Amino acid sequence: MLMAIWQKGMAADETVALTQEMMLSGEVLQWPADWAGLVVDKHSTGGVGDKVSLPLAPALAACGCKVPMISGRGLAHTGGTLDKLESIPGFSVSQSVEKIHEILVNVGCCIVGQTETLVPADRVMYALRDATSTVDSLPLITGSILSKKGAEGLNALVLDVKFGKAALYKDLNSARELAQSMVTVGNSMGMRTGAVLSRMDAPIGRLVGNTLEVCESLECLKGRGPDDLRELVTSLGGYLLWMSGRVASLARGQEALAGVLGNGAALQKFQAMLQAQGVSADIARSLCCSTTRPADYFLHLKPAQHKAELTVQSDGTVVDIDGMVLAQVLHKLGAGRTKAGEPINHSVGAELLVTLGQQVKKGDAWLRVHYDSPTLDSQQHSDLQASLLIGSADSYHADPRVAEFILPQ
Repeated sequence: MLMAIWQKGMAADETVALTQEMMLSGEVLQWPADWAGLVVDKHSTGGVGDKVSLPLAPALAACGCKVPMISGRGLAHTGGTLDKLESIPGFSVSQSVEKIHEILVNVGCCIVGQTETLVPADRVMYALRDATSTVDSLPLITGSILSKKGAEGLNALVLDVKFGKAALYKDLNSARELAQSMVTVGNSMGMRTGAVLSRMDAPIGRLVGNTLEVCESLECLKGRGPDDLRELVTSLGGYLLWMSGRVASLARGQEALAGVLGNGAALQKFQAMLQAQGVSADIARSLCCSTTRPADYFLHLKPAQHKAELTVQSDGTVVDIDGMVLAQVLHKLGAGRTKAGEPINHSVGAELLVTLGQQVKKGDAWLRVHYDSPTLDSQQHSDLQASLLIGSADSYHADPRVAEFILPQ
């Protein structure tokens, strides 16, 4: 059956039927009647440095939404939201349905792993897809993603479909095709579903790696941090607020998200979520204190044993940084897994010391790699150096992360 779907594809109504039956193979979460219109979530197709969920969930909760975010682990070059959060001592991603409900009542958001009772058909089918080389099928990808989101009992869903060198889809058109398929099916299932097409060439933000991305997420929640991360959080969150009818326009939604990032309301929700999911009050309070600086996060988070800096080889402008190459090197250093269930090293990562469009001189440090064992070898060093493209100032063109919005139908 999987091979037939992979070869022939499916009509939209067939994909809807498949997705609904997968969703109904297990428990579908139910919410109180007075939460109608409030239950929202987002899904990302994965990228490098994609820590958006960490600030987005509490920011949406601070805007009055309920966010039962069921996330995944990293595989291949993409990082996993659950892995990032598990670098915080005590954080538990395993929560019962009853506990998820309790956290949503008290906090407004949670970020958890898939429970045993949700969409068991997807677990069976995903293993079979892996064994039969039918993973890259549009209807099967759509069914896998949306059956899980449908089982969350969502009112609105935004999809962050990435394209570029460090994304599953390398060009805008193929990303748009997947986005359109998921938007059509999601809306047919009664979830108000829209999509954002976002660029994924250079890493998102300045920090890559599980522990380091927690640090950058905290900076974003404190009204600091990189502009591109903030752009994605406010765009995706603003879109959800508009789709769920809480604001009159996308622009108003983006303003609301920016407001809770700036006034500390999102940070308070993140602190409450950490405590609700097992982090001690002292650690949660220390990490989320507005005056705590990045260096102080490592009082609680485990740092790597070694750091190595790479320097720029010529004068010029930073035109590009290949996120895929960076992710592949970090994967080999222990930051990622090749097979589900493999252990990872949360401390491995990298800091970008330059930004796109920045003028640099030969000898300037541009990357700091954090590693334990194995160590950074000469081939990885040269691969990383080749991922940095230096050119003339007029060869750099600044593009926003968000390329396109696909509206609910």
